[in-house]
Amino acid sequence: MEKKRVIMDEKAMQRALARIAYEILEHNKGAENLCVVGVFSRGAVLGRRIAVKLSELEKIDVPYGALDITPYRDDIKVSDHVEKTDIPFEIKDKNVVIVDDVIFTGRSSRAALDAIIKRGRPRSIQLAVLVDRGHRELPIRPDYIGKNLPTARNELVKVAVKESDGTDCVTIYNNI
Repeated sequence: MEKKRVIMDEKAMQRALARIAYEILEHNKGAENLCVVGVFSRGAVLGRRIAVKLSELEKIDVPYGALDITPYRDDIKVSDHVEKTDIPFEIKDKNVVIVDDVIFTGRSSRAALDAIIKRGRPRSIQLAVLVDRGHRELPIRPDYIGKNLPTARNELVKVAVKESDGTDCVTIYNNI
């Protein structure tokens, strides 16, 4: 895999996540009945950061959970998967913001929707992504986007986060 270029550095990621947090508050008219659920693995880290920012801005606790979509994917079949989902609150009648790192075909987002709906009936489900690279196969569109990044199908977009990778950045690679 050949590195092509860094699309977002740490500062750009911070600005994008802050902007997403402000857009979420504006759209929902505050943080009342709001919760954030991040998709494992990097979406969970980004989701936690957004939940912390929302809590700081609104001076209230915004519930946060992490979602393992593996059992709901239509492209991977695993028989002995131990689900890591940790959503320690009820989602019934909440405005749920699902956070993922990159949206591509929309299949992961569809799996996240299925996983959330299985846990209850939220008032609304919204989708926030750091990077939208296009090439949808399903009619799914994020409500909040950190960066639109037109890509070729053979390119790979990788999000790195300090918590697991030691650095914050978004890089695009040629997938050779």
